[in-house]
Amino acid sequence: MRTTLSIIKADIGSIGGHIKPSRQLLERTREFVINSGKGLIDDIYVSHTGDDIALLFSHQKGTGNEDVHKLAWDAFLEGTKVAKEQGLYGAGQDLLKDAFSGNVKGMGPAVAEMEIEERPNEPFLFFAADKTDPGAYNLPLYLAFSDPMFCPGLMLSPKMGKGFTFHIMDVEYTEGDRIIELNTPEDIYDIASLLRDNEKFVIESIYSRENGEIAVSVSTSRLHNIAGKYTGKDDPVSLVRVQGNFPATGEVLSPYSIGHYVAGFMRGSHIGPLMPVKINSPVSYFDGPPIVTCHAFCVHNCKFTEPADTFDHPFWDYVRDKISRKALELREQGFSGAAMLPYSELEYGGIVERLERLDKLFKVR
Repeated sequence: MRTTLSIIKADIGSIGGHIKPSRQLLERTREFVINSGKGLIDDIYVSHTGDDIALLFSHQKGTGNEDVHKLAWDAFLEGTKVAKEQGLYGAGQDLLKDAFSGNVKGMGPAVAEMEIEERPNEPFLFFAADKTDPGAYNLPLYLAFSDPMFCPGLMLSPKMGKGFTFHIMDVEYTEGDRIIELNTPEDIYDIASLLRDNEKFVIESIYSRENGEIAVSVSTSRLHNIAGKYTGKDDPVSLVRVQGNFPATGEVLSPYSIGHYVAGFMRGSHIGPLMPVKINSPVSYFDGPPIVTCHAFCVHNCKFTEPADTFDHPFWDYVRDKISRKALELREQGFSGAAMLPYSELEYGGIVERLERLDKLFKVR
């Protein structure tokens, strides 16, 4: 059975600043999708990570379907009405265009989609991150799909022995989707050379070389490339198929124990360790730290099981303690050096304007 999985995510309003959406906002958005999506989608799951609402659809319309995307856009507009009625912070923040134009890509919301031929059992992971950007997935996906230190299945499973094809996007290029395709294991050094720069090169998708099927889809939109100014961090989502021809669930989760440093945190302008948290977690310290949730599902005949919360386990409590220490140690450095993003990546308008004003005051001796 051909099934399409679509995640469409946006920040449309939050309680107390950048903390979490209200219960009424979540309920209204979900009700709108259920009532308006009859005959269009087969299943829907609504969740939030920090202040971002994510809509996970299953349907049979293929990726980039205008009706499915419009359903999500209209649901976010309906939710924005609630946000304005309640006086929530940042109502409609990620809706950067005035009218729907056929596809929400380039309009503000983050999108990750894949069309698959359902296996007899079809497990997949839905990751959602807040207070960071799409490059946050670079290192975990690189390690899970190319490094046997984290994914022993690359050695042990004959189905993964041929490796994978990485589609990597230059997200600083704004005239179109500038993509390179590289294969593991032979291009592994080239892949690493690109993915070290999380703000320029981002994994868009990964495919199995065994059967050509898609394994990973990542949202790659960067809000400052759309709006031309700071409107919030990109807060990316991703879909990862697991087991069989793909890494096992535990192999995909393993790299998240590192708590690697990513862009984001307060005002989208700092560096912090990525913390794996439980489903529907808010953000807190310093508008962070950067967080990621992971919902594990099976889909069968286009219907979802209930999600399993992969980071709701005592092991991850220990990891969260470690990452909290890493966050505090870097935050002690304040605005200096590696604790804050470089000039080229600063998104918050005030400091950009300040630096441009100061630049004009420099004199050459």
